[in-house]
Amino acid sequence: MKTNPGNFFEDFHVGQVLKHATPRTVRGGDVALYTALYGSRFAVQSADSFAKAINYPRSPVDDLLVFHVVFGKTVPDISLNAVANLGYAGCRFLAPVYPGDTLESVSEVIGLKENSNGKTGVVYVRSTGYKSDGTEVLDYVRWVMVRKHDLTAPTPEPHVPELASVIAPDALGSACPMIDADAWDDALSGSRHRWGDYHPGEKIDHVDGMTVEEAEHQIATRLYQNTAKVHFNQFTEGQGRFGRRLIYGGHVISLARSLSFNGLGNAFHVAGINGGRHVAPLFAGDTVFAWSEVIERVELPGRDDVGALRLRTIATKDLPCHEFPLLNEAGEYTAGVILDLDYWVLMPR
Repeated sequence: MKTNPGNFFEDFHVGQVLKHATPRTVRGGDVALYTALYGSRFAVQSADSFAKAINYPRSPVDDLLVFHVVFGKTVPDISLNAVANLGYAGCRFLAPVYPGDTLESVSEVIGLKENSNGKTGVVYVRSTGYKSDGTEVLDYVRWVMVRKHDLTAPTPEPHVPELASVIAPDALGSACPMIDADAWDDALSGSRHRWGDYHPGEKIDHVDGMTVEEAEHQIATRLYQNTAKVHFNQFTEGQGRFGRRLIYGGHVISLARSLSFNGLGNAFHVAGINGGRHVAPLFAGDTVFAWSEVIERVELPGRDDVGALRLRTIATKDLPCHEFPLLNEAGEYTAGVILDLDYWVLMPR
C-alpha cells in the first residue's frame, strides 16, 4: 500500500518517536493569510517598526501560527484517525520564529489508555517544534482519542503520564528578547493598560463576536497542512454524528486570542499554555465570543522589562460574554461554552 491510512490506537506504544513530514518554511504570505483569517492586531506581530523599536530584529511570527504549523505536522501520524483532540498541557514557546524560518516537528508517545468501549483509546504525545538549525521553538503535550482498527488487538498496559498543571514562571520568557519598555508606545499598541494595571480575579469581557464561515476554517486548517479528515470531507462527515464538518479546535483558540485584543491589547506574547479543553464543537455559521479572567500576575526572574499574566480565557458560540458564562448550578459547563484555555502572556511593565 502506497497511501497512508494513518495510525490507529493499536499502532502506538509508549516510547515511540515519530519524525513528521513535511518541513515548512514560514513566509510573509503565511503571516498575511493568518491575519486575514483572524484579524489579530497585536502591534509587535503587526509592524516591523514597532518590533524594532522595542528590540526585536523584526516582527516575529504570531505565536499561535507557530503552534498550528508545528501541530499540523503531527496530524498525519498522530490524529488522522482521531475521534477528538481532548486537551493540551505544558506548552512552552522557547524561541522566536521569523518569516523565512523553517519548522519541523517530532513527537514521542508518552502515554496510552484504551477506553472501556474497546473501540477507541487515548494517546498522549509530547511534540517538539524545531527550526532547521536545531533550535527548539515549541514543545507541548496533547492527548487525543484515536479509533482502533482491529478491535481484537491486545489492550496495552494503561500508562497515563503525570503532567504539571501550571508552567513555572521561571520557565517562561525565553522566546521574548529583553525589550525596551520605555520605547513601548501605548497609542500605537492600542492600549494604555500594562502589566501592573491587571489584578487577580479581574474579569474582562472582550465584547466583540466573530462569525465563522465554512471556507475560512478549511483555509485555515489547510494553511497549517493539517490533514484531519473531519474538517474537510462533507461527503463522509454528512453521514457522521454531527452531519457536518467540525472546525479545528486550534481555529477557536486563535479566534479567542484575536478577540482578546479588546481588553488585553498589550499582551503581545503568548509565553505558554498550561492547559486547554475543547468543551464543545464549533460549526460554520456560529459566532464566537470570549472573556478572560486574570488568575495570577507574576514577575519573571531577572527581568524588569516585562511581567507575566496567567489568564483563563473562555470562548463561547452564539453567547455574548457580558455575564461571563462558565459553569451552571450543577458545576457543568454552561451551554454555549466551547473552549476553556489556561495560559501565560507577557506584557510590558
